[in-house]
Amino acid sequence: MTLTVHPRRRFASVPALLAVLVAAAVLVTGLPSTAHAEPNEVGSSKVAQMRKTLDSAAAQYLEAEGMLEASKTQQRELNQKLTAAENRYARARASIVKYAAEAYKTGRLGVFGVMLNATSPDQLLSRSAALERMTARDEARISEYVSARDEIDHTKSAIDAQVAEQSKQLAEMTKLRKATERALSAVGGYAVDGWVDPYAKTAVAAKRNRDGSWPRESCSVDDPTPANGCITPRTRHALLQAQRWFGYYASCYRPGDMYEHPKGRACDFSSEPDGFKNFSSKNENRLYGDKLASFFVKNANRLGVMYVIWYCKVWVAGSGWKRYSAAGGSCGDSPAGDHTNHVHVSIL
Repeated sequence: MTLTVHPRRRFASVPALLAVLVAAAVLVTGLPSTAHAEPNEVGSSKVAQMRKTLDSAAAQYLEAEGMLEASKTQQRELNQKLTAAENRYARARASIVKYAAEAYKTGRLGVFGVMLNATSPDQLLSRSAALERMTARDEARISEYVSARDEIDHTKSAIDAQVAEQSKQLAEMTKLRKATERALSAVGGYAVDGWVDPYAKTAVAAKRNRDGSWPRESCSVDDPTPANGCITPRTRHALLQAQRWFGYYASCYRPGDMYEHPKGRACDFSSEPDGFKNFSSKNENRLYGDKLASFFVKNANRLGVMYVIWYCKVWVAGSGWKRYSAAGGSCGDSPAGDHTNHVHVSIL
């Protein structure tokens, strides 16, 4: 009987074995790199449509809000101008009334009276010059009176136009608010209480146009976060303002996203110090997210914030806090989609 001898199994070298073990660990845990850390916010098709509607409605709402503020500023300036014109009118009217009373008591010599009563050529010239001065003064009084009256009428018309503009913008904002409400209700976005931090810091306002509207901006400046893409100047301003007080990991630009990230108009702020984790933040890190969300809500008008998403809730300009769930299950089932591991902010 012939014995069959099986060949001896050759063991890998120690370095090669370590490499295999490290590779296996990476497959299980994932590399802690920026690329792997980016949250996947994509939810259901309803959520995607809702986010698209929020983007459009919130942007238009902020534009209308800016025009409303500009109109109110213009109205205040016109009211000041009206007050000044009314004061000028009152002074001119008082002067004319006083002049009329004096003329009634003393009588006024006309041109022919001056001519007839003059006893010499020099006296005639002197009286003629005095008459011209009096006439010029009287005409100036009347001119000032008429000018002030015209300015009052014109200014009141301009104020009426501003009031009409404000009514128009308020109606537009109401329409956009209703559109937002409908979009949120489609994904169960009923009203909820949000985060209000009475001690939230005040950001430096971003630049607006002279009429109060927001400048159109493109993805034109470098993203200072590890994402290494482009963002809009206004998004960069909002990011840097937040980072004055909130120093956890943040990321803005992200290609291929269906929302605002590839447009350079959104940033994600991790609620964990060293990057996005696939679990819901708790305790002090959740409080960090609460405070950061409050910061953006408080400064929404200053920074051009369209909406903020944090911990299964979304705050939308003009609509307030609503329930938000990308996964459609319990809050936190999808930490990235439900935003329980990061605060998302979208900027106009």
